Amino acid sequence: MLTTSSVPGKLSIFSGRANKPLAENIARHLGVPLGNINLGNFPDGETTVRIDEDVRGRDVFIVQPTCPPVNENLMELLIILDAFKRASPSRVTVVIPYFGYARQDRKDAGRVPISAKLVADLLTAAGTNRVLCLDLHAAQIQGFFNIPVDHLYALKEITAHVRSLNIPVSELVVLSTDEGNVKKALKYQQRLGGQIAVVDKRRASAEETRAEHLIGASVEGKTVVIFDDMISTGSSMSGAIKVAKAHGAKRVFVCATHGLLVGKALEHLKDPMIESVAFTDSVPLTKEKLDRLPNVKVITVAPLLANAIRRIHEDQSISDLFKDEPPTG
Repeated sequence: MLTTSSVPGKLSIFSGRANKPLAENIARHLGVPLGNINLGNFPDGETTVRIDEDVRGRDVFIVQPTCPPVNENLMELLIILDAFKRASPSRVTVVIPYFGYARQDRKDAGRVPISAKLVADLLTAAGTNRVLCLDLHAAQIQGFFNIPVDHLYALKEITAHVRSLNIPVSELVVLSTDEGNVKKALKYQQRLGGQIAVVDKRRASAEETRAEHLIGASVEGKTVVIFDDMISTGSSMSGAIKVAKAHGAKRVFVCATHGLLVGKALEHLKDPMIESVAFTDSVPLTKEKLDRLPNVKVITVAPLLANAIRRIHEDQSISDLFKDEPPTG
C-alpha cells in the first residue's frame, strides 16, 4: 500500500455508482480518502450530480466502468465530467476499468456507426484530459482519442492466479476462443509455458457464435486454460469449452478480465467441465451472480490501477509497470 506521504497532496479520487467498491479499494491502496460526491436521480430518471468538496487546482481521477447498464453508466460519467469541468480542477483523468462500446470499433457493414469513436469524442467534449483503461477489447480505440490514453493489462494478475492452480507445464494448453484473440493468448502462453490452440469460431449473430474446429496443439488428455478479455453472454466461451471437450480435454479453467455475465452467461459457465472461473473486479459481480457460480475467483486490479494513478499524478512512466512483460496489443 502506498503511504500518504508518497503521494502529493492534490490527488483526489472520486467514484461514480458503477463500481464504487473498486474505487474504494484503489483509494485505500493510495492512502487517500475517496472524494465526496453526491449522485442521484430526479423523479424522471435524469442523473443529478453535486461535488461536495473543493477541487480547485486538484488532480482529479474519476473511477467509472461503462459496464451494464452501459448507457446509464456512460451518461452518469459524462455528467460527472461536466460538473468537474465547471469546478476548476487542474486536470481530470477518467479511469474506465471496462470500456463499453469497444466492440463497435469499425464499420463491418454498410450504414453502421463507429460507436467507440463517438464515446471517445463525448468523453473529450465533456471535459476529460486523460483516459486510463484496462484490457480494451480493441487496442486501436486508443487512437480514437485526441488526448493521452494509458492502456493497462491484467496479464500479471491473471497469470499469477493460473500459476496458483499448479498445473504441470507438460499438460497445459492455452486455448484462444477465436482467431482474433490469438495475440493475447500467446502472451499468456509465453508467461505460463505449455502449448497453444485456437478455436475456429463463426459468428451467427450479435448474440450467438458457433465454434467448429480446433487449430494448433492437441488437447487430448490435457488441462486447458481459456483466456478472453471479456465474457458477455458466454456464447464464445461455451463454444470453446465444447470444442475442447469434443477433442478430449481432461480439465478446463476459464479466465477473463471483464465478467459482464449478461444473457445466458451463467448457464454457459455452469458447464460441469469447468473446474473454476476467474474474473477481475473491473466490473462489479453481484452476490446473486457469485452465488450461482460457486467456483468463481475474483482477482482485484485495484493495486494495478492505484499504481498507474500514482504514476500519472507524479508524471512517471506507465510502461515501467510492464517492463518485465512482453508488449501486448
